[in-house]
Amino acid sequence: MQELKSTVQKTFAIIEHFTSERPEWGVTELAQEMGANKSTVYRFMADLSKLGVLYKHPITEKYSLGLKLFELGGRVNLKSAFIDKTHPELVEVSKSITETVHLAVLKNNQVFYVDKVESPQGLKLSSQIGSYNPAYATALGKVLLAYLPNGNKEQVLDFIFSKRNITSLTNNTITSSKNIKKELSKVKAQGYAIDKEELELGLICVAVPIFNLNNEVVASLSASGPANRFEESKVSNYVATLKKGAHAIQQKIGYFKP
Repeated sequence: MQELKSTVQKTFAIIEHFTSERPEWGVTELAQEMGANKSTVYRFMADLSKLGVLYKHPITEKYSLGLKLFELGGRVNLKSAFIDKTHPELVEVSKSITETVHLAVLKNNQVFYVDKVESPQGLKLSSQIGSYNPAYATALGKVLLAYLPNGNKEQVLDFIFSKRNITSLTNNTITSSKNIKKELSKVKAQGYAIDKEELELGLICVAVPIFNLNNEVVASLSASGPANRFEESKVSNYVATLKKGAHAIQQKIGYFKP
């Protein structure tokens, strides 16, 4: 127990040195500041980086706070201000479409699942609340990317491609910059996105944006199901049901922005 207590104390001692006045630290300078052993500080910072608590810049090799802390810190607010209000609408959409319904936001340039209602038909999908998926390979993500302001959109896409974060998950995954930009233009023009087995073979997904009362896209709503029963001829019906749910959510969340 004493060893665990010591580990926790060391961890928080490191984290507390990252402030708005000093947002970045190198291993050597932080070890000197703390009067601690450099190899010990390095080990702790490397472990915290793997967990997403710290972020290591690939060029400067300096560390800053990672998104995991923001994610953990925002869970209570996200739940009370957003999920508690939106969940009943997800249930209604799932009943109507009879497929699994997801609610997601864009975090760290990826899709972050914040809520899920399983299909009443019994087939469970592997997605989990609190998990991430590539934005470019999901209908949820394509919607969120498509509605980003132009400058932000270019920045996010540049990050994805420059960091070589594009991987082909199936034979249907769109992996070229030109084709992704073309797809996002199409998504915004039609007001919805489709993932045709781009993330996972045998899985089709349709998603629409969720706006707040400031007309900002704050999340996306989707219905997912197996390709053998997800009839593309009914896509317009799926979209209409999802948009109805998204509108109901908009009225409930007001001006909320995660």
